Amino acid sequence: MRKLILVSLTTILLCCAAAAQQAQPTPQPFTFYYDYKVVPGKEEDLMNLVKTVGAPVRDKLMADGVVLAWGLETPVLRYPGGTTHLIWFSVANWDGVEKVLNGMEAQLAKLAAEEAQAAEAARAKRQKPAMTTAERTREVFDMSKTRDWLTRDLVAGYGAPPPAGMLPFTRYNFVKVKPGKGADYRRAWEKYNKPVFDKLIADGVVLAYGLAVEEVKTDGDFTHFVWVGTANMAAADKIGPAFTADRARRSEEERNAISDLFLSLIEPDMSRSIVTRSRIFRLPAPK
Repeated sequence: MRKLILVSLTTILLCCAAAAQQAQPTPQPFTFYYDYKVVPGKEEDLMNLVKTVGAPVRDKLMADGVVLAWGLETPVLRYPGGTTHLIWFSVANWDGVEKVLNGMEAQLAKLAAEEAQAAEAARAKRQKPAMTTAERTREVFDMSKTRDWLTRDLVAGYGAPPPAGMLPFTRYNFVKVKPGKGADYRRAWEKYNKPVFDKLIADGVVLAYGLAVEEVKTDGDFTHFVWVGTANMAAADKIGPAFTADRARRSEEERNAISDLFLSLIEPDMSRSIVTRSRIFRLPAPK
């Protein structure tokens, strides 16, 4: 799917311990996504940029309690012209967004000043200056394809915090709800789908899940998306059968009514899915 936002498990576990304790009326954390297309062959250079530019900022703000989690994901299924990498961070509110953005600007300015001094010293020795961070960035990214997103969960469920070093998989299911039907869709989803996901979390199959929207609406292809995080693809294999079993225990009349309800609320032809794999996934250290 061309628009890869999202809440990557990346949101999933974003703050498992804290978020799981929040009362439902409490606003859910934001997740900010940088949606990138990396030039083929520049994947290692991207990782070096992450280590020198973004990671120090996000790790410092995580230690300060501003960043709740952050990571980098890649789509499992590729397609021509599509997103290749997604960097995300989760924060509690707009103030957290501002602190991360300010931190990134300060880090880039610091690196630029250091590189300018190094370039001047190299020229004095009649040596070629090293590439700057700005130059490396232009080589790594197709900036015309860069896209930012800010999302928020309406409903979310979290299991136990994942083991250190886990790199989860996340599936995103995007739907376009018909105008004026958002509240009806959420009620139907919470009534018929949430109990299945809660059971999957209780059984240790799903790490976390959510029903989410863009906090700042920028896209018309979807209105809502469901994200589901699992430790591996074997766990993901169990999700479909769990829904099949839930529907099978109901009468044929009720099954038809549920199907008709959801079809009446969305535009089925607009539905899309994507699966991502975490390459970096960081949560605060246990206290």
